[in-house]
Amino acid sequence: MRHVAIVGSGPAGYYTAETLQKADDIAIDVIDRLPVPYGLIRTGVAPDHQSIKAVSRRYEGVALTDNVRFVGHVAVGSDVGIDELTDLYDAVVLATGAPHDRPLAIPGADRPGVIGSAAFVGWYNGHPDFADLNPPLDAPGVAVIGNGNVALDVARILAKTPAEFAGSDIVAHAREALAASGVRHIHILGRRGPHQIAMTPKELGELGHLERASPRVDPADLPQEGDDAMLEPGMRKSVTHLRSFAANPVAKPVTIDFDFFAMPVAIEGTESGNGRVQRVIVEKTELDAELRSHGTGERYAIEAGLVISCIGYQTPPIPGVPYEHGRGRFANDEGRILPGLYCVGWARRGPSGTIGTNKPDGMHIAEMVLADIGRGAGKAGRPGLDALLASRGVTPVTFRDWRRIEDAEVKAALDGNPREKFTSVEAMLAAIGR
Repeated sequence: MRHVAIVGSGPAGYYTAETLQKADDIAIDVIDRLPVPYGLIRTGVAPDHQSIKAVSRRYEGVALTDNVRFVGHVAVGSDVGIDELTDLYDAVVLATGAPHDRPLAIPGADRPGVIGSAAFVGWYNGHPDFADLNPPLDAPGVAVIGNGNVALDVARILAKTPAEFAGSDIVAHAREALAASGVRHIHILGRRGPHQIAMTPKELGELGHLERASPRVDPADLPQEGDDAMLEPGMRKSVTHLRSFAANPVAKPVTIDFDFFAMPVAIEGTESGNGRVQRVIVEKTELDAELRSHGTGERYAIEAGLVISCIGYQTPPIPGVPYEHGRGRFANDEGRILPGLYCVGWARRGPSGTIGTNKPDGMHIAEMVLADIGRGAGKAGRPGLDALLASRGVTPVTFRDWRRIEDAEVKAALDGNPREKFTSVEAMLAAIGR
């Protein structure tokens, strides 16, 4: 029997397991520190994007096969070490994703009211690590730093009315806080221009259909329309949305302004009290021939009582695992880290690509693992992990346990919503009688 451990139960982990489980004579353990599976699908994808979250049913099909097991509520690094896993399994695959925010390296970034998108998205999605975040939503201005889909998700969630969350799985504490929000002016800041955004047409188009919010683009920031012909089709559709926003401004109570060629250089706040953020100082930029942005020296201020940085993510290091600090990922050669140790998904390539990008990545790593381990080396594998965890008083959460947690969440949902997620590990465990 060949034994493989996958650390992380998000898309990369389950796509890797999907290919591995088709092989003969193999047992796969998918280990996660939370009692619930699916990673980014549960706590990263926007709650009003239920069609994307539906991919979890595919992962459920993998999890229910005889040779795949979910090992939840087990923390690698404290409950079990990487070196112990590599001793127990023929191969260990790190599918931990990139759950940490890249730091916003400008003066004032440590002020109260400046948070990263991983924290804010985790808050409205009910991630236990961020359930107590309590972001300040009382001031009218918010600055969202970044020009990708995460920035659009954050702006859209901030702008929606309570009724627009019908059918979503946004958690109760976020739903209630957003209903009482004082936010009226949202600025999305990007260092470069409309032709350099990383925003897809679907997500941009959604901003044009919000009940109480209107997206706005300064026509002066748009290139000549003929230049759009040089773009690939998807990007051309995205820029078409921006042109529509510029040409058809609509007066609504909430505004979403796209500040292009805008580089945040400092965050200022109150001089007394807790020093909470009050404004973002922005420097206008211009692009050189290689489309790199450079400051022009011209500056202006954006009033903001909340700043959300959406500038990318990084994989947290694990002691004993080689790491590339500059790229925020594990050091690897096409997925190989050390003998018997691999990585996949964002942990391998950095935070790039969509959820679907992890499918071919998972297949590639799975095939590599199968080729490397051959028929297996007779390691202890699953029984060995069970014995080790039992000796330490650690009782894993099984996939059957997870389905009981899920049933309880579904039963607690508001009418029309898919679930009401538990937002603490304690509540999850209580649902299964622990």
